[in-house]
Amino acid sequence: MSARDDNFYEAIGGRATIELIVDVFYQGVANDEVLRPMYPEEDLGPAAERFTMFLEQYWGGPTAYSEQRGHPRLRMRHAPFAVNAEARDRWLQHFRAGLDAAKLEPEHDAQFWAYAQHAANFMVNTPD
Repeated sequence: MSARDDNFYEAIGGRATIELIVDVFYQGVANDEVLRPMYPEEDLGPAAERFTMFLEQYWGGPTAYSEQRGHPRLRMRHAPFAVNAEARDRWLQHFRAGLDAAKLEPEHDAQFWAYAQHAANFMVNTPD
């Protein structure tokens, strides 16, 4: 087994693939009336870079996210925002579009999608 086979990040194409997923995701967020207010920065670029670094680190790539921002503390960082089932579903819709654009191998797509669904459910902090 090569290093590429046992490192998910490398197997899916590294940073270029993560950037594509995140870029497509944020194209959807930019025009989403439910999600866009959760991103107070005028320019979504900094949020996209943070998300890219997070996903890179999560999937076995560079650890720049933790080096720059410390522990992810995802629920804490999202606590100021009311994340309900509708927000979760819209987030997943845009993330799915990013994964579709990346055209990952089916097993990698399934693994990434399972993670996205788990993470999205974990972020819900407001009942409908």
